[in-house]
Amino acid sequence: MEERIGLIDIGSNTIRLVIFSFNKDTGLNEILNIKTPARLSQYLMSENKMNDEGIHVLKETLSSFKKVATKFKVKELHPIATAAIRQSENRDDLIKQLKKDINIEIQVVPEEDEAFYGYYAISHTTDIEDGISVDIGGGSTEVTLFKDKKLKKAHSFPFGVVTLKRQFFGEKDHNDKSSIKSMEKFLSEQFSQLDWLNDQEIALVGVGGSARNVARIHQSSHSYPIGGVHNYTMSLKDIDEVYNTIRKSSRDDLTNLDGLSRDRIDIILPAVSVFKTLFKKIDATQFTFSRKGIREGYVMNLIRQRHPDEFKKENVRQDALRHLAKEYHIEEDSANRRLKLAQSLLNQLLKESDLKITDNEKNLFSEGAYIYYLGSFIDSDSSSPHTYYLIANSMINGFSHKDRVKLALLASFKNKSLLKFYCKETEWFTSKEVDTLQALGGIIKFVNALNISYTSFVEEVKLKEKKDDKYELYVYYKGEPIAEEYQANRQKKHIEKILKGKVSIIFTKS
Repeated sequence: MEERIGLIDIGSNTIRLVIFSFNKDTGLNEILNIKTPARLSQYLMSENKMNDEGIHVLKETLSSFKKVATKFKVKELHPIATAAIRQSENRDDLIKQLKKDINIEIQVVPEEDEAFYGYYAISHTTDIEDGISVDIGGGSTEVTLFKDKKLKKAHSFPFGVVTLKRQFFGEKDHNDKSSIKSMEKFLSEQFSQLDWLNDQEIALVGVGGSARNVARIHQSSHSYPIGGVHNYTMSLKDIDEVYNTIRKSSRDDLTNLDGLSRDRIDIILPAVSVFKTLFKKIDATQFTFSRKGIREGYVMNLIRQRHPDEFKKENVRQDALRHLAKEYHIEEDSANRRLKLAQSLLNQLLKESDLKITDNEKNLFSEGAYIYYLGSFIDSDSSSPHTYYLIANSMINGFSHKDRVKLALLASFKNKSLLKFYCKETEWFTSKEVDTLQALGGIIKFVNALNISYTSFVEEVKLKEKKDDKYELYVYYKGEPIAEEYQANRQKKHIEKILKGKVSIIFTKS
């Protein structure tokens, strides 16, 4: 049964409506994501009260988003507010007025909860075990420390991209040298207040629109070959590259900078300065962008309270693949049978051959076997290309980009030529890695041949060495696997290549 949840994220810089669909089979999916750059923090007067103009902007936006949510048949709408409303002295009156005028009741998210939801999203959608998260909004910046995916520390700084711009740049250019110098000195002093940020030597995980723009700018400048920014990873050198591009560009240049949203032109440099300063402070091993942040964390936490078996941070990859398989109508019994046979045959081949693989490659092999040829849902005649491009360009929780492409290569394996063609698109893999992918993909393709009729006749496979590089593969079955016998003999070349010998396949009744 589908649950539709609407969330209005009332930030200091933007107001965004996201409509989620949750189904136990296919998981949590985003149906709609729209925003307006409201810049509410600019309507906070000197005495920290939201002025009438700001209230009018907020009322108009919420009223419009409420109508959209109704059109999309949203059963429950959650308007949540962060720094701009939280910092308003007249927030209680503001909330009452909105309830009276447009029948919308805003929930103000406390600082510690805002930090928690960001951490929650990261820990439940990435494979990062130890990290420091940073979510810089318009009026506040949340940081958390987590170890073994457990939250250890959290803090909210009362500054964001809009307030940093106003405090240090005013009407000056976005790249004014003295303003940048003063701002970065301020940031360093602020981060130094927290001892737990010092020299952690773990991942820095960026959340939110500013971090997303940094990732997209870097991808665009390097003609990144696959889609999506979730789990995109950068080094300090990469951040410096984006920083220098922005610092050296005129405002007109930034207008045309690929990856940068026009409504962030004047506030992107403060964001990159935050990431750069924090990266150095914690001596980070990497900067990784998480597309899932406060909104997803809030909704996932809400659903988890209703469905305790969902969103287990220990099973991020497994759950993601299970949902993907359901979405593309992979027959579960057949997938599990293919997985069981593939794992059994691989273990036997590792003992009998020179094939050597890492634990990660073994996991990817199992995952590829489970979702093999999911692209056949679109077109069975072009299963391989559809499978490769779907997986390589989909946002799959828990997978780094390189692992995601490896998974795509395994799940789409058809032959050596096509594998090498796909590999040329990224040029990420060594010849040794390609050879390993070919061997593992060949095993999956052979095992798939053992259930080509989707009747699960084959129950077990046993490999026995005869002599002189000759092997016998006993295939134990029930029923009448006529199609399987034909296909297995066509595909046994993949097994022979690994064993460097001849294989006779002997179908035997269980």
